[in-house]
Parts: sequence; structure tokens; C-alpha cells
Amino acid sequence: MTTVLIVDDQPLQRLGFRMLLEATPDTEVVGEAAHGGEAVRMAAELRPDVILMDVRMPGMDGIEATRRVVAAGDRSRVLILTTFDLDEYAHEALRAGASGFLLKDAHPEELLAGIRAVASGDAVIAPALTRRLLDAYAQHLPRSSPEGPVTPATDDPRIRSLTEREREILVAIGRGWTNGEIAERLFLSESTVKTHVGRVLAKVGARDRIQAVILAYDLGLARPNAPDQ
Repeated sequence: MTTVLIVDDQPLQRLGFRMLLEATPDTEVVGEAAHGGEAVRMAAELRPDVILMDVRMPGMDGIEATRRVVAAGDRSRVLILTTFDLDEYAHEALRAGASGFLLKDAHPEELLAGIRAVASGDAVIAPALTRRLLDAYAQHLPRSSPEGPVTPATDDPRIRSLTEREREILVAIGRGWTNGEIAERLFLSESTVKTHVGRVLAKVGARDRIQAVILAYDLGLARPNAPDQ
């Protein structure tokens, strides 16, 4: 049974999610929150497996709520619900530690599959869709700081911990390649790729594949619209 906390400032939206989840045998709604502050409090109290998190809410928004839930170290994973085309804050929510995002107009089966994926520790977003999101909002990625340019990837201790092959895998993840595509292009088996991906995530401290993509962008290992090689 996957427990879910619904966070949205629209009562009808919460009701729709609740009706869908309550009609599904393997999901249980443990609570509803109308804003980020309430979500943080209820997440600590109820410890749900998955938090369906709206981004735009009065008071504390979904980005800050996600940041606080993740910082608390609870097992709850956050699934962002966004309009994507309009919500320029979705990228920041992922950077705050969300495990993925879905469109609010997603089909019911897509939402349920996303919840199950997040609950099992996977990222919801397909790598290609992750690439689309980061391409769309690449202007939010850091290029420099008041102290000077962003640290080159080769100087970052997380990157220095990787083997040459693992760095290749991280670059491929950043390019939005699936495990199958990585296997084909690097002449590896998919099982070997899966093992490498797991090691890369552990070494760079990424919660999931999405966070690894963001790291690759932050460190300049992947760039918007860069040609696949």
C-alpha cells in the first residue's frame, strides 16, 4: 500500500485526486494540505510515501515546501504537479529535491504509474522529457557567481570520485539518454549500464536520475540543444 499526501490550494483539484486514489486498491490518501506550510507539518506527522505537490500556492509555495521536506530527511518523496508550459518554477522544484513531475492534465493511469514509480525510488520523468524541461529553463542554471565562474566539472570532488566510464555514464544521463540508448552507444549491456547508473548516483549524492541530470547541467557536462555524439 502506497500512502499519499495531496497538496493543492484548489479544493476541487484535491477532491479529484482523492477520488482517483481511493478507487485504486494499492494507494491510500492519508491527508490533504492547502498550502506549503501545512504540507511540511503533515509530512512530518504522517510520513507518507509520496507527496503530490502543487507548485503555485499562497503563502509557502511548493518549491519551499519541497526543500523543507527533503531537508528534514524523511522518507517521503515529492511528485510535483505542474502545468509545465506556464509554470516556470518546476525546474526549481526539482532542484529543491523533488523526485519528478507530471502535468496536471495527465491521464489517471499516468498519475498512478508516477506515484508507484516515485514510491519505489525511481524518477517519474522519462529521460527525454527531463531533457525537455531543462532545455526550456536552462537560463535558470548557474553560469557564474559573485566570486567568479562556476567550479569546472574537473575540479568538483563529486566528479573526481567517478571513474572514466562512470563519468561517461553521467554525461549520457545529462544528455537524456535512456539506459537502452547508453548501452547501444557505449557498447555495453543494459544490466551493466544499470549497475553503472546506480554507482554514479551514489557517488555524486543524487537521489535519482533527475538530480543527476541537473548536476550534469550545473557542472557544464551537458548543455541545452547540444548535439548527441
